[in-house]
Amino acid sequence: MSTIGDSSGTGGTEPEEAPDPQEAAIAGGGVPDEQSSDDDEQTVPELSRDLVFDVLKNRRRRYALHYLRRADDSVELSELAEQVAAWENDTTVGAISAAERKRVYTALYQSHLPKLDEAGIVEYNQNRGIVELSGAAEQLDVYLDLDAQPDIPWCNWYLGLAVGGIGLLTGAWLGLPPFSLVGDVLVATIVVAAYASVAIAHTYVTRHAAGAGETPPEIQES
Repeated sequence: MSTIGDSSGTGGTEPEEAPDPQEAAIAGGGVPDEQSSDDDEQTVPELSRDLVFDVLKNRRRRYALHYLRRADDSVELSELAEQVAAWENDTTVGAISAAERKRVYTALYQSHLPKLDEAGIVEYNQNRGIVELSGAAEQLDVYLDLDAQPDIPWCNWYLGLAVGGIGLLTGAWLGLPPFSLVGDVLVATIVVAAYASVAIAHTYVTRHAAGAGETPPEIQES
């Protein structure tokens, strides 16, 4: 019989104290296990840039990731292979041939999905033919999201500057107010400065977008 509450250890007749459930859980290691489980779920491995570029350099893997990102849950390998094959052949799922489907299925099964699984980007059950994205896959959004880069109509900016510049120079040449109050040289300087500003912004955005990494080709949703 346990002698909880008898500090002398002599087996006195005092009644046992009921153990506190919280203390029992702590003594049994229940709380640390729960915290450890939560920590494991929240810990997501960081993908290196080299690994990301190595994964995304293959178009078939990019297509597979695009499809998985649009899925709400796990995807069957056969379903994934059909859509990737359709995208690769610029057709619909119903129009692909058995050979096209088999070629993509085999490559995904044997090579691409195991590579993505090893990198920690997907969770691939090869025996069941089921695949889904892991938590680490969110780190690829900046590379895969086609809307991540701003779509700036630079041609419209240059066209607007050209029209505005011609208008300014024409007004100054004809001596129309308020252009007659400023010199031709000042008007020309303003036009050149405006062009230079837009050109600098264009160059910066282009270089910044290129530095963000490889952008996969656009995929039309079926």
